[in-house]
Amino acid sequence: MNPEFIETFLDLMETASFNRTAERLGITQSTVSNRIATLEGQLGRKLFARSRAGTRATAAGQRFLSHALSLRHEWNEARRSVSDAGIYARALRIGIQADLAASHIGEWVSDIRKALPQASIYVEVDYSNQMGADVLAGELDLAVMFTPRHMTDLNYENVGEIRYVMVSTDAPRIEGVTADRYIRANYSPAFDRAHRHIHPALSAAPVASGLNTAICGLLASLGGSAFVLEESADELAGSGAFGKVGGVDPIVQPVYVAVHLRNRHAHVHRRLTAIIKRYFSEQPT
Repeated sequence: MNPEFIETFLDLMETASFNRTAERLGITQSTVSNRIATLEGQLGRKLFARSRAGTRATAAGQRFLSHALSLRHEWNEARRSVSDAGIYARALRIGIQADLAASHIGEWVSDIRKALPQASIYVEVDYSNQMGADVLAGELDLAVMFTPRHMTDLNYENVGEIRYVMVSTDAPRIEGVTADRYIRANYSPAFDRAHRHIHPALSAAPVASGLNTAICGLLASLGGSAFVLEESADELAGSGAFGKVGGVDPIVQPVYVAVHLRNRHAHVHRRLTAIIKRYFSEQPT
């Protein structure tokens, strides 16, 4: 198996364009054509049909898709296992949603090191869409995220939730919060839907961000009101310059662990998931 041929096939399945795939992979169109032709020769079936209407996968191409995804995943896992572990028995790559990393990463990594002392650990701080794609491709072993999206061969498990609380320099109660002095948080699609439903008048705020640390920084500089992580709200309230806004319920954000379907029952992945789930179960309600 040539990994470059598999990657070219998978990209062409997404783009349905030899030209676009060549651009995305930084190769020539003839190289794309030669790689696909070689795959077709090895499999003994046409994988794509080209016409004036465009490029479409044949029935054989559709059947090969799941195998190609598995082959890419196994190749990336094998490559990482050989090259990344060094003196350790295995290398683990874990993705963590940006808002969870700042406050939770230390405890999680400490517990993982105790449970798996023979493993090296790399932590990638990112957002749900990219982490899901990286787990699917075998670039990450596991990801802790806010937004599960349907992707072939991904398994999601709800492990807990976090809460965002509104704080303000101006208004002790929600009745005093105005859009012109509001910083709109957009931490995830689920958060945004809940926020728009509960606080539609505040959706027209002049400043917005999708990162808790950025929202806290904006509040420190501009003042006003915003939803921040509950622990951040406690810290801001403790400073004396902010107060928690009365009459506002927290917005709850579910948290999920994503693993490749083939690893959902693997011992190491179950231990990692249990560590993360235990942390949430120990949080005060």
